[in-house]
Amino acid sequence: MEYIYAAMLIHKAGGKVDEATVKKVLESAGVKVDDSRVKALIASLEGVNIDEAIEKAAVTQVAAAPAADAAPAAGGEAKKEEKAPEEAKKEDAQAAAGLGSLFG
Repeated sequence: MEYIYAAMLIHKAGGKVDEATVKKVLESAGVKVDDSRVKALIASLEGVNIDEAIEKAAVTQVAAAPAADAAPAAGGEAKKEEKAPEEAKKEDAQAAAGLGSLFG
């Protein structure tokens, strides 16, 4: 997880997310760096728009929360509400699949 945090920190700071900068951040945090994990992270981030991926994940989480917390008002609405968490799970899975490239 610290590898991803390092990449996100570098990106947020406006730096280039590459092997050297990820290693520097991890080493400065006292993490024993595994070169193969760094290479895998950088390879999985190739072609990924990090800002877009984070935004998609945040929007999905915000949209899914109210649907899961809503209490059904009538018996007919209960079935609709039961479907909403399933749909939210599908949306979460789709967002997670897109973020999978971030996590390698």
